[in-house]
Amino acid sequence: MGNFDLEFGSAFVGKRWEADPSASFARRIGKSSHELGQTSGNSSCPDIWELDNGDVAVIGSDLTTSYEGRLPEGVSVDPGERLVIIPRKTILAAKVDIPDA
Repeated sequence: MGNFDLEFGSAFVGKRWEADPSASFARRIGKSSHELGQTSGNSSCPDIWELDNGDVAVIGSDLTTSYEGRLPEGVSVDPGERLVIIPRKTILAAKVDIPDA
C-alpha cells in the first residue's frame, strides 16, 4: 500500500487494464476538499484516493456528456467509463504524495 512506484494495479500486466471492484480505499492522496476550502460543508467533495491494489480512485463531477463532442483526437471514453473533472487545486495538492517516475 502507498507505493505508486512499486505497485501498478493488480489487473494491468500483459492485458487490457480493468478496474477491480473488490479493491478497498487505502489512503487519501493530497488534501481533503475541506482542507483546501473547496466545499460548502455538504457531502459532495472532489477527492483522490489510492486503492489497496495501487490503482487510483477519483471523485469529481461527471462531465462525460458535456465533453463527448469535443474530446482531443485519439481520446475516447468507452462504455463504462466516465470523464470526471476535479479542481486543479486538488491535483496540485496530491502531487506531493505522487512520486516521480
